[in-house]
Amino acid sequence: MFVVESYAAVRRFVFVEGHSRREAAEVFGLNRDTVRKMCLYSAPPGYRRTKPPTKPKLGTLLPVIDAILAADREAPGKQQHTAKRIFERLRDEHGYTGGYTMVKDHVRLCRARGRETFVPLAHPPGHAQVDFGEAVAVVGGERMKIHYFCMSLPQSDACFFKAYPRETTEAFLDGHVSAFAFFGGVPLSILYDNTTIAVAKICGDGTRERTRAFTELVSHYLFQDRFARPARGNDKGKVEGLVKFARNNFMVPVPVAANFDVLNARFEESCRTRQGEHAGQHAQTIAERLAADVSALRTLPSVPLEPCEKRAARVSSTAMVRYRTNDYSVPTAYGYRDVMVKGFVDEVVIICAGEEIARHARCYDEGVFVSNPLHYLALIETKPGALDQAAALQDWNLPDIFQHLRHLLEARMGNKGKREFIQVLRLLEAMPLPIVTDAVTEAVQLGAPGFDAVKLIALARIERRPPRLDLAAYPHVPKMDVKTTCAADYAVLAA
Repeated sequence: MFVVESYAAVRRFVFVEGHSRREAAEVFGLNRDTVRKMCLYSAPPGYRRTKPPTKPKLGTLLPVIDAILAADREAPGKQQHTAKRIFERLRDEHGYTGGYTMVKDHVRLCRARGRETFVPLAHPPGHAQVDFGEAVAVVGGERMKIHYFCMSLPQSDACFFKAYPRETTEAFLDGHVSAFAFFGGVPLSILYDNTTIAVAKICGDGTRERTRAFTELVSHYLFQDRFARPARGNDKGKVEGLVKFARNNFMVPVPVAANFDVLNARFEESCRTRQGEHAGQHAQTIAERLAADVSALRTLPSVPLEPCEKRAARVSSTAMVRYRTNDYSVPTAYGYRDVMVKGFVDEVVIICAGEEIARHARCYDEGVFVSNPLHYLALIETKPGALDQAAALQDWNLPDIFQHLRHLLEARMGNKGKREFIQVLRLLEAMPLPIVTDAVTEAVQLGAPGFDAVKLIALARIERRPPRLDLAAYPHVPKMDVKTTCAADYAVLAA
């Protein structure tokens, strides 16, 4: 193969200097046909096939190869035919005597024709895409799978992501509220996949029947919701890429944090740091391009959406309300009542007749009894025999002084002492544990272990006064003049 410089020298010799092709062949020591080709082309044309090659040995087996490739579309990805395996089957099952290269070339062409091509998309400012990803982290000393919410603004490549214990409705809502606050506005539209958190049903005409929680989110923030085609992740390729980018760059090595608040604070800082970088081939940084997105966002509503899942429930005979496989306690006075359960990411709040009656830390295990001992004290006071067996009180870690007080009361008063001890516990319904603990300790030290003494001392601490009653602090109480008793005063009784 002659280099381009040789072509240029021969062509200049013939066309510029005016020599004949025969002279060029003699001067450069080339064949006349080679000189003729150099005059026809300004650079080496390379090998050119004049007509497609025929495949006489493979021709009758082409339908067999097509059938194998068609069947592969229904097979698992790791159990599909390679070109080598197709060649072996043609040789062993159909008596093929040709070479492997011919089979390989034909398989490559068939698969290239079957591959999907894509249209490049434009991303105007102010629009977003949302998805969830999965990773592993160590939170609170426990190695667990975390689910992280991702929102991407494709025009600027700005991102936000936040981790949760589960991919739930409340996490979906909380992710949106947090992302809107992070960007300082609401996107004009958001593109989703067909997650069951947002889509209850895909109708025959392609329209989506939205879930109640997602409808409330759209109604509150007034953005346009859009959905990708089922099983078509490329429709929202920006956020799909963000999911992978976040896992590879911000979760390697495996992140370790004391709790989710610490972990998410670290992730938010990572999102801000990334805005100083360049994405793709853009000359501007993400932060510089983000300005166009921010200017196009809608203004945030004055009050953010409450990011929780709402479920109607009924209190059981044991003052329990079930939410997502776990039971949460309420005060026994609300037994058999209809309530509303609000499931947040980290809390469960129970409402009855518009009033909050219970609030618990969220539990993500299954079949767990989550209780507040204070919810059962009023009932236990009427049934003191249940004090030692009440399930809600089994893991109640009170200071040791409470148990000492109980021993003193029962030693002095018997069974009545148990009821009086329950009355002391009920002070915790209205007073903080440290104050009641100090009051119990002082009452025991004064040799006055009892409900009245503990209550008087606790109230004195709350009112910041000495335990003895000082009437000067109560000017509204009438003053009494009590005289010293004299024996002569009783003489009138003998008359």
